[in-house]
Amino acid sequence: MVWLAEIMLQQTTCAAVIPYFENFTRKWPTVKALAKADTDEVMHAWAGLGYYARARNMVKCAKDVAEQRQGQFPRAEEDLIELPGIGPYTAAAIAAIAFNGPSAPVDGNVIRVLTRLYAISDVMPANKAVVGEFAKAMLPKEHSGDFAEALMDLGATVCKPKNPKCKDCPWEADCMACIQDEATTYPKKAPKVEKPTRHGWVFWIENTEGRVLLERRPEKGLLGGMIGFPGTLWQDQVLSAEQAARQAPELGDWKRSEAQISHTFTHFHLRLNVLVFHLDKDWDGLWSRPSDFGTHALPSVMQKIVEAMKP
Repeated sequence: MVWLAEIMLQQTTCAAVIPYFENFTRKWPTVKALAKADTDEVMHAWAGLGYYARARNMVKCAKDVAEQRQGQFPRAEEDLIELPGIGPYTAAAIAAIAFNGPSAPVDGNVIRVLTRLYAISDVMPANKAVVGEFAKAMLPKEHSGDFAEALMDLGATVCKPKNPKCKDCPWEADCMACIQDEATTYPKKAPKVEKPTRHGWVFWIENTEGRVLLERRPEKGLLGGMIGFPGTLWQDQVLSAEQAARQAPELGDWKRSEAQISHTFTHFHLRLNVLVFHLDKDWDGLWSRPSDFGTHALPSVMQKIVEAMKP
């Protein structure tokens, strides 16, 4: 299922995706089966793969295709891009690889190959549009899917980022970067911007039965729709334990745990501390025994909290 593979491979390595892809295709072998799936079950199966908006949009897309298009994906890029979670690259990849349409998808491998081949000096990410024009100019009248996959494979196996195997490349004699002995200087990149660090507190609330309070995060935003632990906002400001306790859902005797959690997202580092509270009254909510946490769709950062809080 090209669509499923391309969604999973967005900003994720092939090695990481393979077990998830195999699990998804076993559970939901067709787009119609996925459209009928429980969203929580899908999110649970996705947990650990990251970029969770992809999973939510994937379910929306499956429902759209199953209910509005008789289970058939459109073939043209301009129609594919109208579906939830499908952007320009994914639309081009599906059109080319699944339907052999006249499309030239441009991913990181293609950018690397063509910026080296033509010594394209435009800096990332602006160079993507330039590379796209070169790719379209090279597009054969037939077998565009083979062409797209060949470019991607060339980048993945030969035209590697740090140690390109130029002697094994069929374009060695024509590659401008290779001729200039500057292959590893392409693609040109803007100076790295240091990731900021955000801070927050987790509220670990236990009831008299030893169950811990969980919550579903808002649908929009980071980790949207996933299950996690209540806590403060993640922000640049570092709150004291006393300040954090004043934001807790219950006033009382909060104890600071020694647990500390570090996690890195695409755009920032996260540092979390934990406040523990023992509740002695009934309180509606999603409660779970620690031994049952595995049944919930806990993203990686929440799983780190679980590990840190083990006795």
